[in-house]
Amino acid sequence: MPKKRILIGIAGGSGSGKTLVAQTLFRELGSDRVVIIEQDAYYKDLSHLPPEERARRNFDHPDAIDQDLLVQHIQDLLAGKSIEQPIYDFATHTRKPETRRIGEHNIIILEGILILDSPRLRDLMDIKVYVDTDSDIRLIRRLRRDVSERGRTVESVLDQYEKSVRPMHLQFVEPSKRYADIIIPEGGRNVVAIDLLKTKIQSLLQEFGADS
Repeated sequence: MPKKRILIGIAGGSGSGKTLVAQTLFRELGSDRVVIIEQDAYYKDLSHLPPEERARRNFDHPDAIDQDLLVQHIQDLLAGKSIEQPIYDFATHTRKPETRRIGEHNIIILEGILILDSPRLRDLMDIKVYVDTDSDIRLIRRLRRDVSERGRTVESVLDQYEKSVRPMHLQFVEPSKRYADIIIPEGGRNVVAIDLLKTKIQSLLQEFGADS
């Protein structure tokens, strides 16, 4: 029986442009066929901790992610099952009561800084992508995003970057680049690389008999 679904992993540092790559593929391959799963939705719920202690947690370490739930949900999607994805509140570092129901799709795009660091996730992937962007560009993008979308102050973003984002990037994220099948410099603005990736995905869909 031919395989019907493919999993594409898109990793890279915070602010590298992973999301733009994923959204470009989502748009160009067809939203009815593609679903994007963000690793960030699977941060562990810290509602049992006082707010000030939550803010001090290292969110760039693999232990911050509920790996078991993420792996189970990816396996379920690859098997054609629906999932109830958590919705994470970045302002309070807790999971919201409601969930996001995700059904069957041909193409599952999993994006996140640490996904290539996980052997269990790598083993499920058909294509492994690393988005490689200079550190100064990534910091500027993260600063803009966290202040405008996540209710953070400039000082808190810079403090977090210095204490955990940068050291964890050097320890876990950057080394995971060696597992990538494709490295995309400059993220979603690299049209040539995205076109090549899209062609490879379409080839896999035909090979797996999921092109109709």
